[in-house]
Amino acid sequence: MEVELIRNLQGWRRSQWAEFLTRAGLDSTEPVELTALLWEDGELAATGSRQGNVLKCIAVDPARQGEGLTATLLTSLRQEAFSRGLRHLFLYTKPQNEAMFSSLFFYPVARTDQVLLMEDQRNGIQTFLESLEAPCRTGVVGAAVMHCNPFTRGHRWLVETAARACDWMYLFVLSEEQGPFPAADRLELVRQGTADLPNVTVAPTGPYLISRATFPTYFLRDKAQAADVQCQLDIAVFTRHFVPHFGITRRYVGTEPLCPVTNRYNQILSEQLPRAGVELQQLQRLEVGEAPVSASAVRALLGKGQPEALRALVPDTTYAYLQAHDLI
Repeated sequence: MEVELIRNLQGWRRSQWAEFLTRAGLDSTEPVELTALLWEDGELAATGSRQGNVLKCIAVDPARQGEGLTATLLTSLRQEAFSRGLRHLFLYTKPQNEAMFSSLFFYPVARTDQVLLMEDQRNGIQTFLESLEAPCRTGVVGAAVMHCNPFTRGHRWLVETAARACDWMYLFVLSEEQGPFPAADRLELVRQGTADLPNVTVAPTGPYLISRATFPTYFLRDKAQAADVQCQLDIAVFTRHFVPHFGITRRYVGTEPLCPVTNRYNQILSEQLPRAGVELQQLQRLEVGEAPVSASAVRALLGKGQPEALRALVPDTTYAYLQAHDLI
């Protein structure tokens, strides 16, 4: 039995792989960096793929299930990932597959009716949360989750407003690398921009609050519901782990007149957070010149020689960063 590890799958191999996934009810249009193909007598018996630190598109010929082929695939994918310095892997699957992947040393993080998120480190999320500063877990404890790409006056206004109404406020900045501003820079800009607020703690999300860029929907037959399923899983991670660890009683979001996906996310938050004992507070977005302040508006102005327009949208700390990186 032969396992091939292939990047940029093409030609007849890709055709056979796509047909194999289709028969398994999976979507072969998912982006993948690397694919493992397990052959026997010239026939594809099983396959699995990796995108970043996420394992996905795992399928075994129904006639070969129970023969340990999934373990063979995961061993090959893990070894390749480790050789590239990826020491912490995640896997999204259907909830009914939990026992199988648990036997292969993956551990559940959170689930919905349709999706189970697992990781290959026992208590990985708890270890991560314990590494974060948590100076207050009592009273009215607020939280917000933001991309801050980059940190704007709108972000600052929401955090400052929320902090005034809370005993403590946690601001979680997405750790995903997406967009023109590196995650480490975004986190530092938020810390600089809120340093004067005595009851605010800024922390990264790590790999645990899910993004559209990495969330695989290949096993969801109804693609129209994919965004909702993603939101539900993200909320499950937040309520199961972040809420009890930090004692969060309230979550803040800004109104979202620009992005339908974010607006829908806020709607699902309003439905699900109260079930976990968390109040949702939606604050009206800060406006400048009758337009809501947004990171996308800031990005649109970069490199256009409009420093005054940019200065109106970002705090001094962010403005200094843009200057230092020749973005104005």
